Amino acid sequence: MSLLSVRNLCKTYGALEVTKDVSFDVAPGELHAIIGPNGAGKTTLIGQLSGQIAPASGAVLLDGRDVTGRSMAERVRLGLARSFQITSILPRFTVLENVAVAVQARSGSSFRFFAPVAAEAALNDDAYEVLAKAGLNHRADVRASALSHGEHRQLELAIALATQPRVLLLDEPLAGIGGQEAGAFVQRLAALKGRFATVLIEHDMDAVFALADRISVLVYGEIIATGTPDEIRNDAKVRAAYLGDEEAA
Repeated sequence: MSLLSVRNLCKTYGALEVTKDVSFDVAPGELHAIIGPNGAGKTTLIGQLSGQIAPASGAVLLDGRDVTGRSMAERVRLGLARSFQITSILPRFTVLENVAVAVQARSGSSFRFFAPVAAEAALNDDAYEVLAKAGLNHRADVRASALSHGEHRQLELAIALATQPRVLLLDEPLAGIGGQEAGAFVQRLAALKGRFATVLIEHDMDAVFALADRISVLVYGEIIATGTPDEIRNDAKVRAAYLGDEEAA
């Protein structure tokens, strides 16, 4: 059974077709990667999934419920969360406070300016638990502005996890991260696999093939193949359109 179903999504800007009849399914606990060359329409696609961009036609279903007309905030409440653009990090707040605010927003309670988030034991307990999942619990008391780029990405992941997603949309989480930080982030994503369904858009092919259960290849706005990592790696059509070009670069 599919938790996320994408049905015939299309988006046009004038005469330009950015996504063309895109359909795929994501099962509970599955990590489904979307890959493709620059200009393939990946950013537009994830915008349509998150509610940031309205499709010209087609549908997005969450556990059988049509959420195509729902806003980003409504989709988050229903369990469809986009990391790295779900919220703005508060640079003057500590790592713990940033995540506690997200936990508070999830619970539906209002922010109490005269009762600092740091004093809220229940919020802190939940926030510490989320930070541990994101690998940032040891940096809880550090201001967000003092984090490295890789740690900033971890905090963005933690904020998304604080919403208790059923489906998490990861939009190029490794962008700008290199070396040991990238390797550690991939390990963190691997440790989270199976807890929720994930749609991953990523240019790092080593990470994609290490993490994905299934992969869809988007070229010029169309999915030309969907399959396991081995099936995609050995697909002649995919190699000619994308992977072969990457290897030759």
